[in-house]
Amino acid sequence: MAHSYTPGLRVARLTHIVKERRLPLRGEVMVAVGDKVAARQVVARTELPGNVHPVNCCSQLGILPADIETALTIKPGSSLTKGQIFAQASSFFGLFKSRCACPIDGILESASPITGQVILREPPIPVEVTAYIAGWVVKVFPNEGVEVECHGAFVQGIFGIGGEKFGTIKMAVAKPDDILDAADIGGDMLGCILVGGRCVTLAGFRKALENGAAGVVSGGFQNYDLKRLLGYEQGVAITGHEDLAATLILTEGFGEIEMAHRTFNLLKENEGRQASISGATQIRAGVIRPEVIIPSEFGKTAVEEHKTSGGLEVGDTIRVIRQPYFGHIGTVTALPAELQLLESGAKVRILEADLGDGKPVVLPRANVEIIED
Repeated sequence: MAHSYTPGLRVARLTHIVKERRLPLRGEVMVAVGDKVAARQVVARTELPGNVHPVNCCSQLGILPADIETALTIKPGSSLTKGQIFAQASSFFGLFKSRCACPIDGILESASPITGQVILREPPIPVEVTAYIAGWVVKVFPNEGVEVECHGAFVQGIFGIGGEKFGTIKMAVAKPDDILDAADIGGDMLGCILVGGRCVTLAGFRKALENGAAGVVSGGFQNYDLKRLLGYEQGVAITGHEDLAATLILTEGFGEIEMAHRTFNLLKENEGRQASISGATQIRAGVIRPEVIIPSEFGKTAVEEHKTSGGLEVGDTIRVIRQPYFGHIGTVTALPAELQLLESGAKVRILEADLGDGKPVVLPRANVEIIED
């Protein structure tokens, strides 16, 4: 029988995690296959070319473009400091001299006898790529990067902002339906990844920022507070590049939505352990989910088998992603094969699910996503 693909979020107590860590352009790889690496360890580095500053020396010196090379006081490729004279010309039998001073620290890259312009370039910008997760190097891409693997707990979220961060898991609330507010955050939270309940308030997230937290993981966050936090309307493009000292990950969605008990309990079990988080989210052209990765303390251990989602099965745990049951977590109890006519007039495949109260509800299959083990 045909079935439609059903998207899913992974929440795993112990699984195999592999991450590719690549440079934006060719550079130097710092580790080898088999090396054990820490999350913050630099595994590859390179240098991006500095910004270009063209200078029209001919107009400043009052000379022809063909004379620009003879006017240079240093050779192309030489280093310069800001304010240093790099070209000059004399007039009226040497009585008057015109000079060009360097506006930046950098190098003199080239001089064109056609245009008379001199190209100055700022110093190269160093770029370093870290391992991101504590684990082992299993593959090296020469001059490009590495592949790192580990075994550990893995939680995917719905939406996030902020880049890659590292810290210690710390429970900030007692129950998955609690609200994380500023009053719940006290003292020094430097390097902590705070776990909230059904919602973190704007005041709570700002308090976490002030107290040095590396991130906040919560069930929900108000969408109008997101604009107030960032200062602009967040679009549907990829997130993760926001200028924030702490990363925010939502496991359920926008609004006040109780964190799934399995997610909350998994994070609670790992309180005090080191984790890597990323708020990068993309819903188009290749899905990227925000994530929490907690590498195993026991190294290369056996892991749970992960079933790749492709179709729903009875017993699967699901999350409803549309009204009127938006945000509810439940279990699939039946998958009727027949199409059912909806009030809209459309005929769709449906499922029956128990959302926790023992009463089965009927839902279109397109209205749910699997929470994968």
